[in-house]
Amino acid sequence: MSFLIHTVRAFRDNYIWFLQPEGTKSAYVVDPGDSAPVLKQLNVLGLSLDGILITHHHPDHVGGADELLNHYSVPVYGPEGIKQVTRVVRDMDTLNIANHTFQVISIPGHTLDHVAYYSADAAILFCGDTLFSNGCGRLFEGTPKQMFRSLSLLSSLPPETKIYCGHEYTETNTRFAMTVEPENKSLQKYAEEIRLLRIQNKPTIPSTIGLELSTNPFLRAAEETIQNAAKKYSKKAYLSTEETFAAIRKWKDSY
Repeated sequence: MSFLIHTVRAFRDNYIWFLQPEGTKSAYVVDPGDSAPVLKQLNVLGLSLDGILITHHHPDHVGGADELLNHYSVPVYGPEGIKQVTRVVRDMDTLNIANHTFQVISIPGHTLDHVAYYSADAAILFCGDTLFSNGCGRLFEGTPKQMFRSLSLLSSLPPETKIYCGHEYTETNTRFAMTVEPENKSLQKYAEEIRLLRIQNKPTIPSTIGLELSTNPFLRAAEETIQNAAKKYSKKAYLSTEETFAAIRKWKDSY
């Protein structure tokens, strides 16, 4: 059984993801920051809610859970310390959702409790606010070292893995990426594709691990072009790969 994945928009640029096992009328929802669009989509599609998956504790990812639980008695999977969570998940745990195995991956950096949900057989990754297309999350709680390790874990997944992140940030991320690596041909091509999608108000997500490895500066810190740009920005003669990542993350914060 495969999944249909429905895109639900919330707030200014959030994405809430619906997993609908194909041929069923059930759904699982990922990071419901707002209940209203979730309830509306369930009604429009004629689906019932079977479960909620949470990646981290920020309100725009959990804020709708209480109201959804007023309508549906379902399990809520997520990191420890989130009050709505009924089934705590930790690194390397596995979940069975509609006969698909999802592995929980601990990816601290954006927050300390952040997790991702990865299905190898479905080749899909729900990564919240850690990995964005052509970007990565701000370090609100974690360290550059933690985020670098988290992104390294995600970037080691198979290249065909589809990335479902929490926000539509791709256009602004790409402007920064082009500043860091303006001669990257793959990035130039992708930037034009993104421009055309956003003119039509269409999502740029999902991306793939393979695409991000060729365009996302935060996954390319080992590349000479990225290291040279980071050294120029930080005014240092040498930077390790991890230090290169930290430098471009700091650069992006003030971009």
